[in-house]
Amino acid sequence: MKKIKYLWQDRKRTFLGLPLSFTKYMLTEDRLFVEKGFLNSVLDEENLYRVRDVRVTRNLGQKLFGLGTVRVFSTDASNGETVLESIKHPLEVKEEIVRLVDAARKKHNIRASEMLVDHPDHCDHDDAVFQDSPMPRL
Repeated sequence: MKKIKYLWQDRKRTFLGLPLSFTKYMLTEDRLFVEKGFLNSVLDEENLYRVRDVRVTRNLGQKLFGLGTVRVFSTDASNGETVLESIKHPLEVKEEIVRLVDAARKKHNIRASEMLVDHPDHCDHDDAVFQDSPMPRL
């Protein structure tokens, strides 16, 4: 079995930025992994070519210790948002994810317009407004 080569790894940081957590994050050229748990663990993975958006948030406590949270939004129906909570160097991690997303899309010949699919939270208000009203004749 081929060993996975990780380009980046970290753990969720806790008090004082220490990695005292059972949540691990790993990034490869084409996938993002989140492993949670100690005795019973769950491993989620996200294909990078499915990523739609990446966002960094930092609260005051995270800023004091050089931490931040990276949120990765994707078109995956089972896991539309992957959260890398309280990691070191969040801006650099975000930029690396964006770079790898572009490379994965090129590798799979996927254009950005193909990623624009209806999201369950999306509501098209135009249809609701004009559904019952007749169309004016010109």
